Amino acid sequence: MNVKTTLHQFDKFLHSKGLTFEAVVIGAAALAVMDVISRETVDVDCLDPVVPEEIIKAAVEFSRTHPEHNLTDQWINNGPEDLKKDLPKNWRNRIQTIYEGTSLKLSTLGRPDLLKSKLFAFCDRGDDLNDCLALKPTEVELDECRDWVQKRDANPKWPDHVLESFNLLKKRLGYAKK
Repeated sequence: MNVKTTLHQFDKFLHSKGLTFEAVVIGAAALAVMDVISRETVDVDCLDPVVPEEIIKAAVEFSRTHPEHNLTDQWINNGPEDLKKDLPKNWRNRIQTIYEGTSLKLSTLGRPDLLKSKLFAFCDRGDDLNDCLALKPTEVELDECRDWVQKRDANPKWPDHVLESFNLLKKRLGYAKK
């Protein structure tokens, strides 16, 4: 899906239904709206709030009546909502608006928190390297995020895995000798 086009049309769709929705989103959709990445994505990950039933129904109807967007019925979801309990204190004070339509308003985490969430995803899944590179974290930002990411998993091998992943990222960003 082309996130910007889809969100613009979904905003119109919500307006036609007399619905409004505000959410904090993360992941590739947030990065695409902010022009950090240009790749397409399959969903919009809502961190907060829990997506209301009427919005879920509207998203399903939109996916079915707008096949040109290649959406699944779960294209708007709360997949990352568990992350809320792990985010640094006062994360809500740092959110920033990234899209404001007539009926749809989306925000995302402030840069330090968004970076932490993407770096965790990179270490956890291994497929977010390009998104992390596109965020262009400084070496200082990476060092500040590392401790937080290392504490996200109880596996005794996790801290070393995080360190290796961060070192790879630093190399790719030109901060460490190859």
